[in-house]
Amino acid sequence: MKKITTLFKGVGLVSVLSVAALASSAQAATTLKLAHAAPETDLQQDMSLFFKKEVEARTNGEVKVNIFPHGQLGNDAQMIQSTRFGLVDFSIVGLNNYSGLLPESAAFTLPFMFPTRDAAYKVLDGPVGQSVSKDLEQFGLKGMGYPENGYRNMTNNRAPIRSPEDVDGLRMRVNGSKALNDMFNSLGANPTQIPVAELYTALETGVVDAQDHPIGVTLSFKFYEVQKYLSLTQHAYSPLAFTMNLKSFNKLSADEKTVVEQVAKEAVDMQRKLSIAKEDKMIAELEAGGMQVNRDVDGAAFQAAVKPVWSAFIEEHGDKMVNDILAAAK
Repeated sequence: MKKITTLFKGVGLVSVLSVAALASSAQAATTLKLAHAAPETDLQQDMSLFFKKEVEARTNGEVKVNIFPHGQLGNDAQMIQSTRFGLVDFSIVGLNNYSGLLPESAAFTLPFMFPTRDAAYKVLDGPVGQSVSKDLEQFGLKGMGYPENGYRNMTNNRAPIRSPEDVDGLRMRVNGSKALNDMFNSLGANPTQIPVAELYTALETGVVDAQDHPIGVTLSFKFYEVQKYLSLTQHAYSPLAFTMNLKSFNKLSADEKTVVEQVAKEAVDMQRKLSIAKEDKMIAELEAGGMQVNRDVDGAAFQAAVKPVWSAFIEEHGDKMVNDILAAAK
């Protein structure tokens, strides 16, 4: 009997140890929050799901990623602050929203800065883009890469936009980019800053009658329901910034850091390719939704009209960043 009792005690001890080991393993897993402002139908969500799946698989579940889309954890400014202070671990936010921290980074959003996507990728992935990522570290952020929204295009409810004169008088929603705000001012529009989460209602109720966004955002936010005309002005390339709380990154093991950085790069590459591959289909969906799309935009006239925006930026911030971008894009 004593042997049996001892045996059960041994089994009990093994069970307790097993449960303790499982509990310890569960506690060892790191759970990270990833936030973005786009709907779940947007390419930002596709990128986030890819990132989550690959990070969890390659770390054998030791690092888990929970995704919070559609501004669940705040608007762009709030997500940046939350990521800086560790309330959020990752965020995907328009690069223009970082100009308050890094004023020179606004050069990336100057109108007609990037003639092609390839030129933009070359700059963002090269030394110039990496220098901006490095500069973010002083604010508690680690740059993980630059996904894209695509080229910004104008939509409105008045008429097709073909020349700079067609923008005059429009009540234009703008984002946090001073360069784009100055651009619409110079074209005679009345720019109003409205968070993207509130934009549909603002267009529906007539608070503003025009806006500019890349094709994917216009589709995923269903702006085609409240906007009649889409003009492919392609007046600014719109990069995103994928950032991580620096302390959260530093807490990861060396192997986990390698996985997170590698998967981030792959996720950015994947999202960019999807953006290009799906653009024509997305335009067709907007047309099917009732939008009238025009491509006959006088790009040269627009570029000439917005030159003062470049001059104002250089006067305020100097020409170093502008020249570095132009040189790197060649």
